Amino acid sequence: MIGPEDVGGVHVKYLYHCRRQLWLYARGMRPEQLSATVQLGEAVHETSYTRSSPVDLGAAKLDHLDGAAWVHEVKSSSRPSRADEAQALHYCYRLRAVGVDAQGGILHYPKTRRTKRLPYTAQAAEQAEADIAEVLAVVSAPDSPPLLARSACRGCSYADYCWNE
Repeated sequence: MIGPEDVGGVHVKYLYHCRRQLWLYARGMRPEQLSATVQLGEAVHETSYTRSSPVDLGAAKLDHLDGAAWVHEVKSSSRPSRADEAQALHYCYRLRAVGVDAQGGILHYPKTRRTKRLPYTAQAAEQAEADIAEVLAVVSAPDSPPLLARSACRGCSYADYCWNE
């Protein structure tokens, strides 16, 4: 399956959003590219902050790292979520592991023209490590995690798979 070094931002985001989605993603199920919601998110990303360059850390690919070592992530939703925050702080953890003194994350929400700044603290580092361990526990389970309430699945690209029974 995957090891700690293979856990990327998408894994962490799915851990907070839906463990079943994480479990399916880790097994190669990738319906995201067929999702209108995902396509909208990609369009928002491509048309916002066009002067920034993505940073590829192997398993993790962040949107932008500025000169003061703040991770910038562009989100298509209109408000911050715990999944967004955990993903940005995961990128800080990965950067620190390769010797970049990441200061924290800045989440950008172009729809609402808002940003949220998340300093990278010792507590955030501990949570990032715990998130990696939890991702590994979820993806190594032999059976998929239970379904969420159907209302939580609105807009999810995995909804057809999960609710096709």
